Amino acid sequence: MPENKLDYKKEFKDLYMPKNKPTLIEVPPINFIMVDGKGNPNEIDGEYQSALELLYALSFTIKMSKMGDFKPEGYFEYVVPPLEGLWWMNDCKIDLSNKDKFIWTSMIRQPEFVTDKVFQWACSEVAKKKSHLDISKARLSIYNEGLCVQMMHIGPYDDEPRTIAQIESYIEDNNLKDDISSVQPDGTIRRHHEIYISDPRKTKPEKLKTVLRHPVRCN
Repeated sequence: MPENKLDYKKEFKDLYMPKNKPTLIEVPPINFIMVDGKGNPNEIDGEYQSALELLYALSFTIKMSKMGDFKPEGYFEYVVPPLEGLWWMNDCKIDLSNKDKFIWTSMIRQPEFVTDKVFQWACSEVAKKKSHLDISKARLSIYNEGLCVQMMHIGPYDDEPRTIAQIESYIEDNNLKDDISSVQPDGTIRRHHEIYISDPRKTKPEKLKTVLRHPVRCN
C-alpha cells in the first residue's frame, strides 16, 4: 500500500488550482526557500538556471533527510511543491519584450517542519556535493502575501499579458486597487507572483498551466 504523502497542490487547491477566471483570495503566510536574481530567465547557464538548481538541490535534500542520520523533528512524507516566482522591473511595469531587465525571486514552498536548523543542515549538505553552487544566495523566509486576485493561465509564458489583462479588469470592476510594490507591516514586498504547475520540459507550450497572482487592497 503506498505511503500517504502530503501534496500541497491537491490539499490547497484554492492556492494552486484556481479557475481560469479571476478570483479573490486571502493567501496565508507561507514558508519558502528563496533565491534572488536579475536577468533573462531563458539564458542557458544563466543566473536564473543556477537559482533553480540551488532551489531544487536544497528542497530535495530536505525531502530525503529521512534517509540519513539527520532526521528533522516532525518530518512527514510530502511531494515537493511547485516552483514559484516573484517578478518585477525597476520603475516600470513588467515588459516581456525586455527580459534582460527582469528582477526576480525564485522560490519553493517548504513543509512546516522546516526550521532554520533544518535549512542550515541542508545548505551544509548541498555545499559538500555541489561546490559550484553559491549556497549563500539561498534563504529561508516567510512570504506574507495577503489579499490577491489570481487566475490560472493556460498557454505559453509569453501569452501571459492576456490573462493579466483579465485580472486587471476584475480589479477595476470590483472596486479593488492593484497593490504591487507595496510593503506589508512585516516587511514583505508585494509582487507579481507566478506558480508553475506544469513542467515545461514535458508539457507543450499551449498546455502549460501557470497561476498568476496580483496583490490587491480594497479602495
